[in-house]
Amino acid sequence: MKAAPYGTWHSPISAADLARSAVSLSHVQVHSGVPCWVESRPTQSGRYVIVTPGAQGRIVEQTPAGFNVRTRVHEYGGRAYALGPGEIYFSNFTDQRLYIQRANAPPVALTAEGYRYADLELVPSSGCLLAVREDHSAAGEPKNAIVALGTRPSDAGRSKEQILFAGSDFVAYPRASADGRRIAWIAWNHPDMPWDATTLYVADWTPHGLGQVTAIAGGPHESVLEPRWHADGTLYFISDRSGWWNLYRFRRGEVQRVFAIDAELATPLWTLGQSNYALERDRAVLRYGLQAQDRLGVVDLASGVLRPIELPFVGWSSIELLEEGTAIAIAASPVEEPAVVTIDLATGAHRVLRAPSELKVDSRHISVARSLEYPSTQGRTAHAFYYPPSNADFNATAREKPPLVVKAHGGPTSHSKPEFSLGTQYWTSRGFAVLDVNYGGSSGYGRAYLKRLEGNWGIVDVEDVVAGVTFLAESGRVDPERTAIRGGSAGGFTVLAALAFHDVFRAGANYYGVSDLEALARDTHKFESRYLDRLVAPLPEGRAIYRERAPIHHLQAFRAPLITFQGTEDEVVPPSQSRAIVAALQARGVPVEYIEFEGEQHGFRRAESIVRSLEAELDFYGRAFGFTPAGR
Repeated sequence: MKAAPYGTWHSPISAADLARSAVSLSHVQVHSGVPCWVESRPTQSGRYVIVTPGAQGRIVEQTPAGFNVRTRVHEYGGRAYALGPGEIYFSNFTDQRLYIQRANAPPVALTAEGYRYADLELVPSSGCLLAVREDHSAAGEPKNAIVALGTRPSDAGRSKEQILFAGSDFVAYPRASADGRRIAWIAWNHPDMPWDATTLYVADWTPHGLGQVTAIAGGPHESVLEPRWHADGTLYFISDRSGWWNLYRFRRGEVQRVFAIDAELATPLWTLGQSNYALERDRAVLRYGLQAQDRLGVVDLASGVLRPIELPFVGWSSIELLEEGTAIAIAASPVEEPAVVTIDLATGAHRVLRAPSELKVDSRHISVARSLEYPSTQGRTAHAFYYPPSNADFNATAREKPPLVVKAHGGPTSHSKPEFSLGTQYWTSRGFAVLDVNYGGSSGYGRAYLKRLEGNWGIVDVEDVVAGVTFLAESGRVDPERTAIRGGSAGGFTVLAALAFHDVFRAGANYYGVSDLEALARDTHKFESRYLDRLVAPLPEGRAIYRERAPIHHLQAFRAPLITFQGTEDEVVPPSQSRAIVAALQARGVPVEYIEFEGEQHGFRRAESIVRSLEAELDFYGRAFGFTPAGR
């Protein structure tokens, strides 16, 4: 082993490696025993394609060149395709139209431009598609509705389309019973977000529309998600009425909890069509989160007894049934990137069906997450995952403590899991310590923890990341004079607020973060246009609070160097947010760097953007902390 200063270690992971391996997996579906899922293609301008397993571990791309399976409903998108016999229905990113794709034939458009579709489900009994539709065909705020679409284009190139429900600001999870006679969905209105309050509806479905619409769960203080019909006609769903997202059912006119557990069976509905459980005849397979770490289990629907399945994974998503007794899902472990796996529900045996990352990091170089609880302001306890520096080829120089990179996740109601991330290992293998903070307001710890951020965005999150630095410094694990904070979107706001209002960080990396809260409330898209009513205060009466919290208005003590990255086509946090604070800091003489990526949206998907931003961030930390990184 070589002795070298922290931060200068030569890493087996380059930014180019990370970009090549940055293939995301999402939205597993199964039709006639054949699984499909969506994969990103960073080297193809970040497009998304539907794939199926092929021979000898290979995959077969089902999406032809020139098409990109991605929806922009709510700007964050979600499940953008559905499967039928010999057919795929999907949303194409470029024009947001729905297409039908048959074997050996090019895709054919089913819908007109001006509309977006997500959360698709094919209803075999009626031969139509259910979908969430977002209408952008007229000026003003787009309108959301549950629609039923024909699956054959007319002579005019459009399928028949029927609006089933349009009585709320937002809708999600349109799901039909097995016989096609009933339909369920969830809905909510401004200023609520789907983790605040939703309502679950059921209705009879006739050729003329919906009849006997009934609200069966939800309300002002309850988040209901993911309705699913059992073959016997029972409707299952997830609700947090107990303070935790648990599994319930609606049967014979009554709502019953299937089993009680102080754990989260769902996550906030940022993207539509999430699948956290699947139903068999007499049991359900589901993910449940304990302290932001996922487990997989099987629950007996009659007795409510939960049987955990012991598996080496800490992150689960997109759970479906492959066949009787076998589940399929996307799973991530502490030492390997997410993969599509199958699980034998009787024995717990699992098989990796698809592991897209071609880069295999030697386990000797991997830093495994350590769960931390630490004291924060006003007696609160905060949560985080700590990753110490790890590289089997290097030792630190004598008496040196490592520089620290604190990560503030986006959302802000998302959460980080202790799963393997090349992005984290990029830093730890170079000799940085990383603290991934699940600040107050994060999901994964129950509704009460999630609600800590109400009225306190820019306070609780910032205090929790600052307290994390203090905790690690006082325990002697990091160098308090070499601390950086990085984050994107809401995490970028936390970065800017931490640098503006506190002095514990010596550098910051802001990825498309919020600098002006009032401008965000005015300029952002429909889904989040009233989000700040709860996180900060309603407008206009709360305008003074917005100014108190906005970093752009409090730069007097902002001295740490800042690097900022922004996409030109970001509709969630517009480029004006980054440009404004960069200009203001430059005017004050604060060291600041700014890189803007043409054609990128909220989150970078192109390989060249990923490489350039990571390499620039590493070089930036080297200059801020006084060392020269070894390679990039």
